[in-house]
Amino acid sequence: MAKKTIGIVGARGHTGAELVKLIASHPGLELAFVSSRELDGQRLADHSDTYEGDLTYGNLDPGAVAAARADVVILALPNGKAAPYVEAIDKAAGGTVIVDLSADYRFDERWYYGLPELYRDRWRGEKHISNPGCYATAIQVSIAPVKDLLAAPPVSFGVSGYSGAGTTPSDRNDPEKLRDNLMPYSLTGHMHEKEASRHLGLPVEFMPHVAPHFRGLTVTTNLYLAKPATREEIVRRFEGRFEKEKLIHVVDEAPWVSQVANKHHLDVGGFAVSNDGRRVVVVATLDNLLKGAATQAMQNINRALGFDELTAIPL
Repeated sequence: MAKKTIGIVGARGHTGAELVKLIASHPGLELAFVSSRELDGQRLADHSDTYEGDLTYGNLDPGAVAAARADVVILALPNGKAAPYVEAIDKAAGGTVIVDLSADYRFDERWYYGLPELYRDRWRGEKHISNPGCYATAIQVSIAPVKDLLAAPPVSFGVSGYSGAGTTPSDRNDPEKLRDNLMPYSLTGHMHEKEASRHLGLPVEFMPHVAPHFRGLTVTTNLYLAKPATREEIVRRFEGRFEKEKLIHVVDEAPWVSQVANKHHLDVGGFAVSNDGRRVVVVATLDNLLKGAATQAMQNINRALGFDELTAIPL
């Protein structure tokens, strides 16, 4: 059976590199192109230890990406850059699946919001898939199982490795400035706060920080309950919701970032309950480049192309 073709726009970034690894090990996918302005003309194999072949990076404009007529195009671009590519691909009308990794379409009703473990049943065969944000994934998984028990907006405190700030130089990905430091930013109105609020259907308050480690994030969420609950009841809620999900592990202790770095799943646990049973604290960790981005994109691609959802994802 012929392999399905896939192209990546913005392949130089951290997530692009992770996607190349996943695609290289996928039995039904073949890379058609990798586009990067900075690496134009260089061999992909010189930048990836998993890809073998002669493919070189190109600097492809929207027209060239559309003309390639790949079965899937992944847009791994900064926020605000996806629209010209989407327009060109749609105009070429080849039925291409588009997976956008930016925030550009996470609020667009016409796009499927691809967080499978929570919204799998909402997929209606859409060819346009908006990949969720890394923090937004951890926040929603921390809240969804107990959403109906809440008495107040959940409050989430997040800390991420600096790979989450991308490859464009800034204070938030400068190892020197981050050394022995914790950097708060966007303490109200962060994009992932709006995103989690939108898809959960309730207001979420979120305060992100960047730490000196490279990959992995943790979100600690404070939940006030309308009536008292026991720890056992809360744990049962999470286990019941995610028992069939291979990429969400419900754990007893509060998970650590170091335990999920370079892994494809999300850990959620801790479940500390106050003496009066009205306050619960939940901790979720994931690798922001994997379950927070590339792994989730691969889940969505597999589903859109009819493969098993976990094909090429190491468990």
